[in-house]
Amino acid sequence: MFAPLFRHPPAWLAKAQGTAFVVFAATSAFLTYFSMYAFRKPFSVNTYREFDNEHWLVSFKIALILAQVFGYLCAKFIGVKVVSEMTPAHRGKAILLMILGAQFALVMFAITPIGWNIPWLFVNGLSLGMIWGIVFSFLEGRRTTEILGAVLSVTFILASGLVRTVGKWLVTEVNVPELWMPAATGALFLPLLILSVACLTALPKPTLDDEAARQKRAPMDSNARWSFFKAHWFGITVLILSFLLFTGFRDFRDNFSAEIWQALGYGEEPAIFAYAGIRIAFIVLFALGALVLIKDNTKAFFVNHGFILFGALLLAASTYGFEQHWLDAKSWMVLLGAGLYISYIPYNCFLFDRMISALGSTANAGFLIYLADSAGYVGSVGILLYRTFEAPELSWLTFFISACYWVALLAGLLVISSLLYFISRLPKHPQPSLEAPASSTPSLIKGTV
Repeated sequence: MFAPLFRHPPAWLAKAQGTAFVVFAATSAFLTYFSMYAFRKPFSVNTYREFDNEHWLVSFKIALILAQVFGYLCAKFIGVKVVSEMTPAHRGKAILLMILGAQFALVMFAITPIGWNIPWLFVNGLSLGMIWGIVFSFLEGRRTTEILGAVLSVTFILASGLVRTVGKWLVTEVNVPELWMPAATGALFLPLLILSVACLTALPKPTLDDEAARQKRAPMDSNARWSFFKAHWFGITVLILSFLLFTGFRDFRDNFSAEIWQALGYGEEPAIFAYAGIRIAFIVLFALGALVLIKDNTKAFFVNHGFILFGALLLAASTYGFEQHWLDAKSWMVLLGAGLYISYIPYNCFLFDRMISALGSTANAGFLIYLADSAGYVGSVGILLYRTFEAPELSWLTFFISACYWVALLAGLLVISSLLYFISRLPKHPQPSLEAPASSTPSLIKGTV
């Protein structure tokens, strides 16, 4: 159905590299990944208490979350190879096949008997775990990557809360059964996802000026991946370990936000997820959007470290303020979420894209993102298993507060280690910048269609 669009990008888009291109590309990527969340997160808004079995070691909901996270974890390891080697021609079709696989798993989850339906959430997670890297592959290596990545990254914040609000509405207002709600939510967003993927595949490849400013991006085979890692192993490793902590904490907050809001006294307000998400998105977009102003790649790479450290500090400081009763519960959750995502998002968009540019390597960010993501979801599984089996007596809120401090401290130390390492290793001469010859390409603001 979309074959003509896959093969023949519109003529106006092929020529557009200004504001029109940025709006089209950012909107296409945003809606693609936003719609993906409709197949991933709505199930977590349900409690599923009526399906709990006293003979099980964990509740039905925790079993579902574990199954999906394990699927995500496996997909991240697979993605190190698949995403880094994928050619542009296969990206759009891969996204659609993965989404259809995820929706099929949700339908099977609804019709399979309780207990036996848990593995379908593993299939769901496995189907969705590589979509971020494929979507970002359309955007990386451009002079406007920061702007495009900033818009795309807002989906982390907005989508999760909004699709769960839709899911809660389907259950409470439309009376969709809990087991069918995840599939129903996915079905609502499927047409939008198909349209947005079709638009995403129409994007032209980076221009020669893009490549001059940000290095050429190319598929990486196993030898290229190993050579790149070996050359910078310490810095990459400490960044991955810090991302492990941020990812684990982010996933815990995301999966159990219903329980946390319940403990704070807001559990009966369906709109609370969207309330926090919109405010967090505004703060994060404003903060991270400033990165596009930095032209020098090396300086921008170091500033990314600074943003991550600032986010970790905000994570701990807001939690302390809540404990001291300086902040109310809603303000705390908004500031905490802002700090978490200011730290988390750079790994998925800006940090590794700028690293490749600063190092002057021909590589792709997908490899580094999925190397970090595979470790990150080990952290997600680890934190979830620890809370479930080693600290089951702790309340959700108590465990959450304690985790805030530990993640901020340990991740902050790891990021400082990376900063010191790359300061000593990166070349001192100026790196290619976002600036391009005025005669070759229209500016971002004054671009014409």
